[in-house]
Amino acid sequence: MNKAGYQLVSGLPEAMRPWRDRPVTWANVSPSTGPYRLDAEGVYRYYPDGGTTGYDHPVGQAQFGLGCITSYRTETDPARKSLFLTRARAQADQLIAAHHNARGAWWFPYTFPFTHAVHTGVDYDAPWYSGMAQGEAISLFVQLAQIDAISSVDRAVYMVAADGALASLQLTDEGEPWVSNIDSGGYFWIQEYPGAVHAEGDYTYNGMIFAMFGLYDYYLATGSPAAADLYDACATTIAAHFPELRNQRWHSYYCGTHRVPAPTYHQHHINLLTQVHWQTGSPDYAHFTERLVDDYPATSVSGTVAFEAGSHTLFRFDTSVSGAWVSTKGDAELGSKTVSFAGDTQAPASMRRRIQGRGIYYLISTGPYAGWWVGESWSKAYLRGIHLPTLYRPARTVTFPGGDVDVDTYKVATNGDVTSVKTVSFASPSNAPSDRRAIVNGRPMHQITAGGLTGYWVPANAVTIDSQPDLS
Repeated sequence: MNKAGYQLVSGLPEAMRPWRDRPVTWANVSPSTGPYRLDAEGVYRYYPDGGTTGYDHPVGQAQFGLGCITSYRTETDPARKSLFLTRARAQADQLIAAHHNARGAWWFPYTFPFTHAVHTGVDYDAPWYSGMAQGEAISLFVQLAQIDAISSVDRAVYMVAADGALASLQLTDEGEPWVSNIDSGGYFWIQEYPGAVHAEGDYTYNGMIFAMFGLYDYYLATGSPAAADLYDACATTIAAHFPELRNQRWHSYYCGTHRVPAPTYHQHHINLLTQVHWQTGSPDYAHFTERLVDDYPATSVSGTVAFEAGSHTLFRFDTSVSGAWVSTKGDAELGSKTVSFAGDTQAPASMRRRIQGRGIYYLISTGPYAGWWVGESWSKAYLRGIHLPTLYRPARTVTFPGGDVDVDTYKVATNGDVTSVKTVSFASPSNAPSDRRAIVNGRPMHQITAGGLTGYWVPANAVTIDSQPDLS
């Protein structure tokens, strides 16, 4: 089993720990309609086709429970706090009550048949099992056991359940059931969708990383070398297969088997890889995150586009009304025109995104050019401000070139105003720490956090940064 030596980091700030970014809101603490809702005992169940029979959905139960724990930690109202904890415990208690014992491990069954609408071969009769569910259940049990309001007796019950779930991930596909396997290259996988035949599966990226969070939580709670070794093996696998996950200049792939671009999962991949960076402290994973941000950045960014004096080509593309990509339209070009401005000007933009087969563009939202797109090109046309940060923990090292090459660095306000420019040069390459990368006034930059350049941003193409990983 391949392991590259990824180490697990303790002492992360609360906001950087697993599942803290996925709270259940108070409005959603008691879902009562739709295909996923609570039964009379407060258990999150799946009701297919709007029916009245609810089925266990272990991933849904674990994620709902973990979201409730996240909200419990921050809630100040006693009644609400109590209900969040009640909801979380109901999910854990149901997983424990429904579990199967096999091969010396605990397994959490899906109790309904399932056929994936897109991925051939993902076709299950009940009961079936998922490595994603097994790993997320570990997080749910461990995080409940860490809550002061849980009695010592119940805390022990939850840790026994976590032990049983961990055992399931340590077993590979020599028997039934199974959710983990080692591929022909020696890489360890936790399969969200195990195959009908041993050594086959969907090789789903997000499901494996969510399961890794269970290993991380378990290790921090117990110091288990086994959990740390499995996490190292998983991180090694994802790093080695990152070129297969990545779909350059477009949406990343959902899984290794079908390689279907996944618009709805691309941002999940960015968030998950960021968290693996924090959990390992490895710059490899910050690098992976940045590549996906550049391939297809989050489209929620809006603001003011600064236009330099001169001519600009504007485009109309075949999109949704909002400007979002539509698979059947493919961002086909519908028209273009050239406009000229006598002086620098600006316009509001409602969206920044990659146009299929092209670069990054901004959708002008109001004024005479509303509905037209302009390509991002610093300093000709760029979105003002600081957007899409990738936070480093620990800091990474940027290296300024030697040879007395001039490099401009910038202090930039949140609205994009440049408040200071400092030009530096060094006879020999010089290092500085950086705590983040972001798109700053239309181009990737790193923020410097020590020395005379503290608080300044340096363009990413003017420096090099540590651990551009060799994935050969």
